[in-house]
Amino acid sequence: MKKKVLSVLLAAAMVMSMTACGGSDASSDGGSTASSTTSSSSSSSTESSSSSSSTESSGSAAAAVETPGEYVLEDLYIVVDGTLTATVDNGQDAFIEQWEAAVSQKLGHSIKLHINQLDHSDYSGTVSRLLTTGEPGDGSFPDALIMSATMFREYAPTGLLWDQADAYANAEFQSRVTLPSINENMKDSTGALYGFAPTYGNGCVTYVKKAWLDAVGMSIDDIKTYDDYYNMLKAFTEQDPDGNGSAGTYGVIAAGYGKLDEAPFINYMPEFWQDAYPAIYQKDGVWVDGFQEEATQKALQRLADAYAAGLIDPDTEEAGTKQAREKWFSNDQSTSEGVFTYWAGTWLQTLTDNLVKQEVDSEIVMLPPIAEIKNSWGGYLNREAPVWVITDDQNGDNSREQAIFDALIETMLDGDVVQTLWTYGAEDVHWSTHAEEFTTNAGTDKEKTYSYEEGTFHLKQSPNDPNSVWKKNHLDAVLVIAPLTNGYVDTSELAVAGNKFFTENCVDAPQAPASETLSEINNDLVDLKKQLMNQVVTGEKTPADAIAEYQEAFGDQIETVLSELNG
Repeated sequence: MKKKVLSVLLAAAMVMSMTACGGSDASSDGGSTASSTTSSSSSSSTESSSSSSSTESSGSAAAAVETPGEYVLEDLYIVVDGTLTATVDNGQDAFIEQWEAAVSQKLGHSIKLHINQLDHSDYSGTVSRLLTTGEPGDGSFPDALIMSATMFREYAPTGLLWDQADAYANAEFQSRVTLPSINENMKDSTGALYGFAPTYGNGCVTYVKKAWLDAVGMSIDDIKTYDDYYNMLKAFTEQDPDGNGSAGTYGVIAAGYGKLDEAPFINYMPEFWQDAYPAIYQKDGVWVDGFQEEATQKALQRLADAYAAGLIDPDTEEAGTKQAREKWFSNDQSTSEGVFTYWAGTWLQTLTDNLVKQEVDSEIVMLPPIAEIKNSWGGYLNREAPVWVITDDQNGDNSREQAIFDALIETMLDGDVVQTLWTYGAEDVHWSTHAEEFTTNAGTDKEKTYSYEEGTFHLKQSPNDPNSVWKKNHLDAVLVIAPLTNGYVDTSELAVAGNKFFTENCVDAPQAPASETLSEINNDLVDLKKQLMNQVVTGEKTPADAIAEYQEAFGDQIETVLSELNG
């Protein structure tokens, strides 16, 4: 199997993983994953409640007891990013212990969960190495893992992923699915379903510090067009929005001028990109290369003009999502920024909480899409959902893969105990129904006391930060396709408001392409586009020269890609 797909995987090695956004880092940060998460991903390889020793599990990626017609999964190896918020230092041991107990009871036999939580910064590269250096039967090879939509499109044609269509159609949770289109739309032309999305994708909105708007005599209602947006950034840069008596602030910061390695590419600085899409996408039913379009040249020029005027924090070029958001809500606002576009929903609460923690004015307002965005795309972009994939051992027998689906995917949306674990974390560690009282930020003007009666569902203090209240684990209760049935709901008013704002102001992002040639060249293609974008923004090249260099380097290959897609 490795030999068959090795070249494709190596070419895809640097395709960006999710985010959340939350990602933590989400990708992703924002995903339900994505979609948004409350802490940055930490690099870890965890075998918490079971030893990683090969002497205990014989190194098996899916050690099992087999009887005629039956496959009993004993060990489940999964690879995740930071969108699993219950990290090693944040209660993961308890999550694993309770998951094993609940799932073992459901399956009727014991099962061990092994979590390999990778660092967000090179998630896709590490996944590629894992999938090209192991085989089923080796504990380092994942049985299932999280992939971003872009990453998923690259891997779907390789033969590495198992077709979940039949398992999905016959899943118990089908009777409770409220958003069937999410996964139906991911099926390929043959009806195969190589990835499962437990939530919809989510996206980014533009957050603005209200205190800064007040300081420069503006209101969020004044910002209707790109010119309005530009003038707001100019006021934040040239006036004294933080009130320290001197200049030094910036209009906006982001994790890069454009996320050219992560769909939907323009979501971190949408006002500058407005009608451009610097990647291959479908336009009026035809696949085109948006990076070569005139709209992209104009977007690059807008970024260059704003950079030259000092409106964009220069740290944007090298900033990751963690650095960008931490600088935005930093206690030292003298070199901070007024605008930060980031994941919707839960992140409105998370950003507010961090401003409070840093003792910074915490009121945030959300900017409705400016006219240019409305007239081009129709609103902020809702990304394609991150997915769970199951690896295919290609032995012609689906019993192993079905057992993985039953243990992981089927139980993840059981509506009750296991879904609660994936949504809120471990009982009496991340959440509880027992009577208790606790205080955060004791002895400060941010002190807050929480009191709950016996039987009331509530979130507890975060295991690694007693001054913050836990928010969620992996699934976002607002975004999930099959809601909990046990009545456990703890979604803050801010998170609800953030999600409502986004859903009222979003449209679906373009579908990511899947092409053999694109898989082969994508790594180099993204590297060159990033380099050219940064050179244009910092004034080293003109947009026209950058596009010409891009066409000279990849013009022929892009034509091949478009022929494959349109053919």
